[in-house]
Amino acid sequence: MDKPTRAAGSAGVTSSAAVFGAPCWVSLMTRDLQGAQDFYGAVMGWEFRKGVLGDEFSTAFLEGAPVAGIGALASMLQVAVAWTPYFAVIDTDQTAARIRERSGTVAVGPLTFSMGRGALAADRDGAVFGIWEGLLVSDWLTGRKKAPVWLRLRTRNAFEAAIFYGEVLEWASDRPGSCQVDYEEDEVVLRSKGHVLARLSSGATGAAPDPTLRPHWHCHFPVGDVEATVEAARRNGGLVLGQSSMPQGEEATLRDPDGALFTVTSSTVPE
Repeated sequence: MDKPTRAAGSAGVTSSAAVFGAPCWVSLMTRDLQGAQDFYGAVMGWEFRKGVLGDEFSTAFLEGAPVAGIGALASMLQVAVAWTPYFAVIDTDQTAARIRERSGTVAVGPLTFSMGRGALAADRDGAVFGIWEGLLVSDWLTGRKKAPVWLRLRTRNAFEAAIFYGEVLEWASDRPGSCQVDYEEDEVVLRSKGHVLARLSSGATGAAPDPTLRPHWHCHFPVGDVEATVEAARRNGGLVLGQSSMPQGEEATLRDPDGALFTVTSSTVPE
């Protein structure tokens, strides 16, 4: 689990407690760290620097701004190769206890790092996510213009999932500063101070042969040219699982050479 490498600056956010419940980082655990860096460097234009956790972890940057963490998957960890979002929490231990109490699973941790504490978990339908207590990456948070990534949860029932995450991450709570939850048509929309952070959509099934239809948190990375990114993915060993034109722009769902799913999109926010 790669973790944030520096504290917030101009955004005024110094720790997870200031934005509890909000997505605060995304990380990829892969079986081939160098191969992943080569792929995402060629396809997304990312540059990599060693993370604070050692040679087996790196942080991806685009035009000098941090985008994501990539780490080598330890052989003893029974964790799928996947992009995973981390959510800011006030207390990792209390949050992990709430996950277990609500029939979720805590697979790894909570563990202590130099910048804070984290854990890797799964919700009741098997969608994997992380929790993080501590310092945050500067200016990373989703919901702002030109955010590095936006998120969608593909789940069995969006409204039931919203209850689970709401109780675990204190969404729509009485605590000042909590994220807001809105029900719009068949989706649940997570917002903070009016900015969309993520969307939750129903219809996923754990038995689906198509991995994009199984319960999971899905990362959407904005790019300047979707078609050029798709072609770069093909040239570098990736698979194109689908392309579409949406009212908000073009998007394509890709699979990297190690099996991780992600979407590239011309839309900067999940409106």
